[in-house]
Amino acid sequence: MNKFIYITALAAIATGLASCGGNKVYQGNVSEKDSLERVEVITIHKEKIAHTLTLPTTLQGYETMNVAPSLTGKIETIQVDVGYRVQKGQMLVTMDQNQLNTTRLAFTNLKIEMERMDALQKTGSVSQQAYDQVKLQYDQTKESLAFLERNTFVKADFSGVISAKNYENGELYNGQQPVLVLTKIDLLKALVNIPETYFPLLKAGQQVYLESDIYPGQSFAAVIEMVYPTIDATTHTFQIRLKIPNAKELLRPGMFARTTLEMGEIESLLIPYLAVLKLQGSNERYVFINDNGTAKRIVVTLGQRFDDKIEIISNQIKEGDQLVVAGQSRLIAGAKLATVNKQDTAKIK
Repeated sequence: MNKFIYITALAAIATGLASCGGNKVYQGNVSEKDSLERVEVITIHKEKIAHTLTLPTTLQGYETMNVAPSLTGKIETIQVDVGYRVQKGQMLVTMDQNQLNTTRLAFTNLKIEMERMDALQKTGSVSQQAYDQVKLQYDQTKESLAFLERNTFVKADFSGVISAKNYENGELYNGQQPVLVLTKIDLLKALVNIPETYFPLLKAGQQVYLESDIYPGQSFAAVIEMVYPTIDATTHTFQIRLKIPNAKELLRPGMFARTTLEMGEIESLLIPYLAVLKLQGSNERYVFINDNGTAKRIVVTLGQRFDDKIEIISNQIKEGDQLVVAGQSRLIAGAKLATVNKQDTAKIK
């Protein structure tokens, strides 16, 4: 009797242990549904917008001449100083003239010799080889003389203002930096980087406007002088060059300005502004797309803002894609997604 009770008790204990072990395994399993990130998505559509594109740029002199003679040596005189206004063809710098004077004497002698050889050739009193040797020496010396004259007496290529002076009279010029810098300021230029999306919309001759914080409420007319023909593969932008009349010289090279381009009515991707995230510590902006149930992180460029919507520019996003608009702040790339209806948004935190 006691033996029977003992065996029954062991069986009960074994059954209880088995039951406890089964419950533990069951509770440890996490269902696939519980591992999904619950988010709200919307379908991206293109919308027609009256578009104005505003981009930063830095103004430059329309022409810049580095007054840097090809000859090294002593600077005899610098005829101008910083801030001087000069006219095209005006003398700017005179270098040491010893080499020029020596070459002038040699050329004068060769010119006489060349005249004598011409006379002898007409009478057949000189060989063609001898004539050719003198002619070659004469032509070479003539070229050297022209080169030395240009680089000994350096003149302005255009009218402008002296914007830098790096040497003084009597100093030795070593060619490492220009003696002077001449800048044209009554006409300016600027290079602007434009997102590739707008490449078909911009043409040479289009009117644009510039603004500077130095002159609040004032705009300056400019024109697109050139649309560069290639796209930068890294930034997906292209450049335009602006020609900026500046007769009053209110604007100056080096100034920061904002360029406003009226793009007309275009179709663009608009999304809720709050759907865009910002990478901490940088200006990088990004969004998440539902890519067949997986979160795909895409860096975007922001365009014009319209109330609670913002234009986005990216060659990785197209119309019809599903954009995560709630729950995106906790996502990482590759996370598995479970989308919910709009009315369930309040449950997502």
